[in-house]
Amino acid sequence: MARKPHPPQTVIMLALGLGQTIAFASSFYLMGVLGDDMAADLSLAPTFVFSLMSVALAASAVAAPAAGRWVDRHGGKGMLLASNLVFAAGLGLVGLAQGPIVLTLGMIVLGLAMALGLYGTPFAILVSLYGGEARRAITGVALIGGLGSSLGFPATHWLGQQFGWQGACFAWAAAHLLICLPLGAVLIPRHLDGHMSANDGPPAPVVWDRKMIQLSVLFAGAWFLATCMSTHLPRLLVAFGLSTTVAMSTAALVGLAAVAVRALEFAVLRRFPPLLATRAATLMHPLGAAALLTFGKAAAPAMALGQGAGNGMLTVAKGVLPLSIWGPEGYAYRSAMLGRPAQIAQIGGPALYGLALDRSPTLALMGGAALCLVMFAMTFGLNKDPAT
Repeated sequence: MARKPHPPQTVIMLALGLGQTIAFASSFYLMGVLGDDMAADLSLAPTFVFSLMSVALAASAVAAPAAGRWVDRHGGKGMLLASNLVFAAGLGLVGLAQGPIVLTLGMIVLGLAMALGLYGTPFAILVSLYGGEARRAITGVALIGGLGSSLGFPATHWLGQQFGWQGACFAWAAAHLLICLPLGAVLIPRHLDGHMSANDGPPAPVVWDRKMIQLSVLFAGAWFLATCMSTHLPRLLVAFGLSTTVAMSTAALVGLAAVAVRALEFAVLRRFPPLLATRAATLMHPLGAAALLTFGKAAAPAMALGQGAGNGMLTVAKGVLPLSIWGPEGYAYRSAMLGRPAQIAQIGGPALYGLALDRSPTLALMGGAALCLVMFAMTFGLNKDPAT
């Protein structure tokens, strides 16, 4: 029997990208909008409620390698569909919470859903479909998924105002069940070419060689800094002289820059080696920091744009570099292993950066720029594996 033809690549990108927008909006950015209301309504300390995001990230870090190994063996469609069910379950638990135990359990389940359904699984699906030519599709999904913050924050805020924080959680759960799940079931192909079957024996091991270590340091630094900036960039800009209102609006340029640079990658930069774009991305934050240190608050937009552009391109690099260096074999598991240090670094990032910011805004700014220079150094010597 002839294989059913796949939907066009653009349709697959749109379906996966929309799913990522909803997934990020309903997990990674959820507490930033609803946390204060949750704490007040449940009579819990805000610090406890916001710390549950670290618990979710820890659960995601623990589960991600096993999820990646499963995707390599069986394909990504089943994992993606399962993630929608787990997202809905976690959001439902959070919405039903009447105290800290169920709330914590709900956030742990959300963390598991993040391991199953955020960028790693969609990128692996694209690699299984398009092999070494998946860069354009990966960039397209990252471009659309980058709207998770730009659309997620106002959408969650509106839902919270209309239906309360519980209603907002239930609404996002419904989005996973009524939008993401049907779209994934209908439009995402079940493609196992290049994947091992359950009878193929043990999978090839991922060796932590020099290139693996360099990439893990690169991505850990990027995700550490991205989490710090998502929490503290407005405070940092206030420390350099902006009012709170202006700092908030300026910080919003991060999302705009991230989407713009992914659009540039999609249209132009994908014609160039991905390492060149990655290397340039690591310098965007330091350039913005240098401008802020030199020109003060007048350069605050440059700081926000630099952070957004660098982080936007590094998100694409997280999907593309492992493919370009090692090829598609074992892609999902290798990507999950590379991402584990980054997920761990995210957990303590906001607290550490907050301590540095309280001590000296200049020290915090220079520390972030220095970390980016370490990331820049990690981009050298990452030539393609001759075995691929």
